[in-house]
Amino acid sequence: MVKITDVARRAGVSPSTVSYALSGKRPISDATRRRVEAAVRDLGYRPHGGARTAAGGRPNVLALAAPLRPGVHVPVVMRLAESVVTTARAHDHDVLLLTRAEAEEGLSRALATASVDGLLLTDVGLHDPRLPRLRFPGSPSVLIGVPANPQGLTCVDLDFRAAGEACVNHLAGLGHHTVALVGSPPEVYLRETAYAHHLMQGFATAAARHGLTTSVHPGDPDPATAPRLAERLLREHPALTAAVIHNEPLLGPLITAFEHLGLRVPADLSVTALCPDDLAVTPRVPVTSVSLPADELGTRAVELLMRKLHGVPVPETTLLPPRLTERSSTRRA
Repeated sequence: MVKITDVARRAGVSPSTVSYALSGKRPISDATRRRVEAAVRDLGYRPHGGARTAAGGRPNVLALAAPLRPGVHVPVVMRLAESVVTTARAHDHDVLLLTRAEAEEGLSRALATASVDGLLLTDVGLHDPRLPRLRFPGSPSVLIGVPANPQGLTCVDLDFRAAGEACVNHLAGLGHHTVALVGSPPEVYLRETAYAHHLMQGFATAAARHGLTTSVHPGDPDPATAPRLAERLLREHPALTAAVIHNEPLLGPLITAFEHLGLRVPADLSVTALCPDDLAVTPRVPVTSVSLPADELGTRAVELLMRKLHGVPVPETTLLPPRLTERSSTRRA
């Protein structure tokens, strides 16, 4: 199959120049446009529908499949969606938001719709039933998440394994020996959502390397459950001195619950979290955290999809390295 890079090589220009010449999105000199058109004819290149809009083709629309299922933290999803929309508009594309839990058949309908050029997916499972459809030729898509087998797909996400390891490495470096992970809601693990399992694997790997005593506790996102969870953690682990929290709604309430039980943060209990930066600084004690880069993930996903739509090769998996910011919630054991 002839790609846009082949056309660019024949015309002696960059792939982006070919894209602009075909779509009319930016002014191109007549001489350059003629070279591109000649290369297209010579090679028999057929641009994707998104590049044919200027010639009367279908409108430029991307579909974002962001199912609002139980356990999904809606504010983070909406931040991601805002980033997707903003970046798509910079590429003259609109965004169709799909919030139902679309199965393979639903995605087939979306991709077959004349107004959809490509698809972005969130809430990706390790063995997601939607994936076989996305491996078909002519199904341009980008997953915001990494399944167990990413072969034949395009994925982008935070490196959740490395994020789990970063939190444990930080706490172990401060001398903590008993650490609990308060994870995502139970239904997230039951669905085998990829990011939750990757984080748990990173947590377990680093804890084993440091010889720590650990436990993993899925957390009900209802803040009212925080006192019971705190009591359970201390009952099961009286020597608990540190916690990693990957459950945004529970972050502040759980810190308050520990303090009501007589554990001061960070004097008696160090806390790290995986969450957006603005949430990490909301509790009374600003929390040491690995940032959840929803904005950057949305931007990267759209950029990758646009490159695919124009035939530019993209990596199979793009992982954003975790960034841990130390704040007041951690100290030496």
